[in-house]
Amino acid sequence: MTEPLAGERGDRAPLIILCPPRSFSSVVCGMLGQHPQLYGLPEVNLFTADRLAGVLEAHRTRPHGLHGLLRALAQLHEGVQHEDSVERASEWVERRKHWSSRQVFDHICELTHPRIPVDKSPRTVMRTEFMQRAAKIFADASYLHLTRHPRSTCVSTLSLLERNEEWGGTAKAGRIDPERIWYSAHQNIMNFSNKLREGQSMRLKGEVLLSDPKCFLPQIAEWLGLRKDAQAIEAMLQPEQSPFACFGPDNAKYGNDPNYLNDPVLRLVKVREPNLDEPLEWAQDRSFLPATRKLAKLFGYR
Repeated sequence: MTEPLAGERGDRAPLIILCPPRSFSSVVCGMLGQHPQLYGLPEVNLFTADRLAGVLEAHRTRPHGLHGLLRALAQLHEGVQHEDSVERASEWVERRKHWSSRQVFDHICELTHPRIPVDKSPRTVMRTEFMQRAAKIFADASYLHLTRHPRSTCVSTLSLLERNEEWGGTAKAGRIDPERIWYSAHQNIMNFSNKLREGQSMRLKGEVLLSDPKCFLPQIAEWLGLRKDAQAIEAMLQPEQSPFACFGPDNAKYGNDPNYLNDPVLRLVKVREPNLDEPLEWAQDRSFLPATRKLAKLFGYR
């Protein structure tokens, strides 16, 4: 397969959602992916290495990180996601370990064409080099910087780990510092976004979007140069229609947030934002660090 040069993809350049885990990315990608000109992917994690072999190796100890890629390939190749189609997707990947991540993503772009793929892999923001790889592959990509209040993000992170042994369980929840993850991820995004062309990125509070999607979805569509008619907006209010808005087969169960997979229907209720001042639920002897508070206030949180 011939690799097109960065910048030659035109309307195939994806929309890439940048945010740390537990930042509403699954439901937002599900919503955007229902736009008739967009295609919402699960977490494919292709920007974590230069070659597919590297992506596989990076997820050797956390195989659920490959579920999204396998589900996407099964759906795009065969139109279904069951154990057999996922197994064939896994064999497809194994035969192409020598491919660059660029080739694999371009293959996905060709399969979704004329719809523009939406990528929502939170691991992309964990290292600046991952985002730089995305920019090198897709010079014309658009980036949606999605934020969530650090307190609710951190509480949600720990809750997910504690309730799911497959994701680490209580032991891992006790070892990680969710505030550090939130801060470093968003600082990475800010450093990356500051070097993008004007208009190439948009920052949006997830709480605001989910509280009033009929107001903000047309703004996202306009920014991307897409349809913003009533039919397109109504489609985006139904993220449960995504082929990835449910648990997959046993050999590729995840690829999105488990809470979203369990209940993907959008409920139009105001999302309450907590405050920055109270002691931390997971560390009652302190509150957020000054750097975290400063960055959160820049995003509009109090």
